[in-house]
Amino acid sequence: MFTSNMKSRRKWRNIFLYFFLTLFSVATLLPLIWMISTSLKSGDVIFEMPPRFLPDGFNWNNYSRAIEEINFFVLFKNTTIITLLQMLSNVFVSALVAYGFARFDFRWKTFWFMLMLSTIMIPGEVTMIPVFIAFSKIGWVDSIKPLVIPGFFGGSPVFIFLLRQFFLSMPKELEESAVIDGANSFKIFYRIFLPLSIPALITIGIFSFQGSWNDLLGPLIYLNSTDKFTLTLGLSMFKGMMKVEWGPLMAGSIMALLPVLVVFFIAQRHFVEGVKLSGIKG
Repeated sequence: MFTSNMKSRRKWRNIFLYFFLTLFSVATLLPLIWMISTSLKSGDVIFEMPPRFLPDGFNWNNYSRAIEEINFFVLFKNTTIITLLQMLSNVFVSALVAYGFARFDFRWKTFWFMLMLSTIMIPGEVTMIPVFIAFSKIGWVDSIKPLVIPGFFGGSPVFIFLLRQFFLSMPKELEESAVIDGANSFKIFYRIFLPLSIPALITIGIFSFQGSWNDLLGPLIYLNSTDKFTLTLGLSMFKGMMKVEWGPLMAGSIMALLPVLVVFFIAQRHFVEGVKLSGIKG
């Protein structure tokens, strides 16, 4: 009798749990569904009251306008180049710095690590103007250099912290065996630590990809020529002073969102594993 009651309570608990999870998932997907719906509507239907999720006819012209009016494929290429370079710098350089903090003993190690972490609390607005002035003095404005090159000289403090936690969990016997075999520190790093850190590296790679792909402020500050714009800047062209072209804007946003979704779903398993390993162990 007791076992039967326990099973019944567990059954109802699971039913309520799945119900609320489903409800939350639907609520989370509503903005995406509405964005897809808006991208298929003509201008006079978008603000129709009461609103309709599905229009009478699909207006695919919004997608062709988004491709033609902002030169979508050129902006897609620019965004891809900037994103891949930023992701490369964030992943490799952050891993290298994290390896140093995790495996080397040097003077004031804790102080430098805490100083590095403290930079997370500095708002970007504080350094925005001085950094822009510095880059303009050396002639880097209207190029991708300010968006790409700084990442190769320090990495990201958040990524360094996550990878350091991961590296600390690795047994020292791995290094000792490699040293006996004649490996130097850098060889240990890229032959042992990097292959074993793939889940954590994929995690920060996804974070870096998403942040760089969706970045608007950086390209807005440093890029002036339309042929160098990124997708986020290109989509802002549909926002005029008097009118917003919601149909093409939503269509372009859907196309710009697809690479992020594809990357996340492909690497989802490694992403979850990397968050668990880098966030819990230490």
